[in-house]
Amino acid sequence: MTDSVDVAALAGIAGSLAREVGEVIRAKRAAGVTVAQTKSSLTDVVTAADQEAERLLAAGLRRLRPDDGLLGEEGASTTGTTGVTWVVDPIDGTVNYLYDLPAYAVSVAATVEDGGPGTMSDGRRAVAGAVYVPTSGELFTAWEGGGAHLDGERLPGPADTELGRTLLATGFGYTVERRTEQVEVLRHVLPRVRDIRRMGSAAVDLCMLAAGRVDAYYERGLQPWDYAAAALIARESGAVVRGLGDALPGEELLIAGTPRISAELATLIEEAYRGM
Repeated sequence: MTDSVDVAALAGIAGSLAREVGEVIRAKRAAGVTVAQTKSSLTDVVTAADQEAERLLAAGLRRLRPDDGLLGEEGASTTGTTGVTWVVDPIDGTVNYLYDLPAYAVSVAATVEDGGPGTMSDGRRAVAGAVYVPTSGELFTAWEGGGAHLDGERLPGPADTELGRTLLATGFGYTVERRTEQVEVLRHVLPRVRDIRRMGSAAVDLCMLAAGRVDAYYERGLQPWDYAAAALIARESGAVVRGLGDALPGEELLIAGTPRISAELATLIEEAYRGM
């Protein structure tokens, strides 16, 4: 599939749109935030900026790649004819955005469904993508086989440290049931690592992993728009992105780190679930 697609060019489109829309939402945040609706729970919010940002991303992709498909967190859905579907998250980390915390991002990924290496549990694999963090102005990009980059500079990926010295990023869901389960898993994992960081955006977490700013990451309950671009960025930096056992990474569980640390984390998490 990617033999007939210029994945570097797709990454350029993803980066340009993510930056353009990111600057719009940063300006909107300075003007104040309006909650438009809630989703899975009262704490799972959608802002008017989420909706506007998705409209802008959809319009940009229609202009630049009119025959591609589109899947957006806030409901955008178009079936294309090229085999490429863009998976977008207009604001990953909406609660951070609501509270004016810096860890939120615009995520844009070009995906295909050919069963190739890197396929996630939703059946898609990203071949190009970008994550833009408006508060820092950092643009993370990657394309299949081209490595991962931060503002054009190659990213080093995570360090292969010992599990006990691993700075581990994770996140929590919005329902009481999911959070209760995640806390029980964390009770088992936390004593065995250096510390955890909970930044509130899966896209930011995975980009921090690619940049070597955290050593590993795991989370349960992610959706395709949460991880599509950032999982590719992590993989292209040299990280392993996996699920539990032979399962593909995705909603059930996504673990990322060096081969050794990701395998040791998977074992710890499996132990935690067996003990629940």
